[in-house]
Amino acid sequence: MLGRSANGIFWMFRYLERAENTARLIEAGFRMALTRDSGAASEEWRSVLITLGLHRAYAARHGEDVTGPHVFNFVLRDRDNPASVMAMIETARTNARMVRTGITREVWEAVNESWMNLREVFARPVTETRLRDVLDAVRRQAIQVRGAMEGTMLRNDIYHFAGIGTFLERADNTARILDVKYYVLLPSLSAVGSSLDNVQWENVLRSVAGERAYRWLNAGQMDPRGIASFLILDERFPRSLAFCYTRLATNLAFLARAYGFDTPAHAIQRAGHAELAGLTIETIFEQGLHEFISDFLARNNQIAQQIQRDYRFVE
Repeated sequence: MLGRSANGIFWMFRYLERAENTARLIEAGFRMALTRDSGAASEEWRSVLITLGLHRAYAARHGEDVTGPHVFNFVLRDRDNPASVMAMIETARTNARMVRTGITREVWEAVNESWMNLREVFARPVTETRLRDVLDAVRRQAIQVRGAMEGTMLRNDIYHFAGIGTFLERADNTARILDVKYYVLLPSLSAVGSSLDNVQWENVLRSVAGERAYRWLNAGQMDPRGIASFLILDERFPRSLAFCYTRLATNLAFLARAYGFDTPAHAIQRAGHAELAGLTIETIFEQGLHEFISDFLARNNQIAQQIQRDYRFVE
C-alpha cells in the first residue's frame, strides 16, 4: 500500500474515533456540571478543555469565561477551532475521499452521510436543551462508519491501518481521561473517598461508555482502584489500555506478515504491550498513576510517529 493511502486511512479513523470520544467527554462534563453550583460547574468544563488539550485555544477566544454553552459550542462547531468535532468529521471525509478506491461503497457512504448530517446539526448554535441529541448524533454517525467497516471491508492492510489509527487514538483518550480525573477533577485532597469523589469516578466510566460494564463486573460498587484497574488492565473492556494494545498488536502483526518484515514500530509496540501485561494495579499506584500515564502517553505517541515513518506516510 502506498504511504499516502495508509496515511489517509490511519488519520481518517483516528479523527472518527476522536470525534466520538470528544462527544462522550462533553456528555460526562455536562452531567457533572448539572449537579454542581456555577463555580464548580466551570471547573468541570475547564477539566473537559484540559483533557482535550484545548484550554489555551479556548482562553484565546473566550478568556476565562468558562461556561457550558461557550465550551461545548467551541469544542463541537466553532469554525475558528481546527480541533472541533465538525473539523474532525470534515478532515475524516477528506481522507476518505482521498482513499475512495481503497474502501467499500458502504464505508464511503457512511462517512459522507456523517459529514452531511453533522453539518446540518451544527449549522446553528447548540443549546443545553438539544445538547444530548447533538451528542447522540455524533456517536451514532461514528458507530455507523465503524459498522460499515466491520461488515464490508476485506481484512487486508487497509483494514489493519484503520485499526491501528482507531486503537492508538482510543488508548490515548482513555489514558488522558484517567490522568485529568486524578489531577484536575478533585477540588482538594479532602474529597478523596467522599461522595463527590465517587460520583466523579462514575463520571469517568460514563465518559468511556464503561459504567454499565463495570457495574456488571463489580456488583455496582464504585471503587477508584477497581475502576483504574478496569480502564487500564481489563482486556474484556473495549476501551481499556490493555484491550487497545492487544488489538494494536494484532493489526501490526498482520502488516508484518503481509509485507514480510517487522519494523521499529513493532519492537516499540511489543515492549509496551509486554510491560502493560506484566503490571498490576498495585504496582501502577506504587509508581504513581500520573507517572504511569505520562509514560504510557509518551510511548503511545512514539508508536504512532514510528508507524508513520516506517510505512512512509506523507501529509
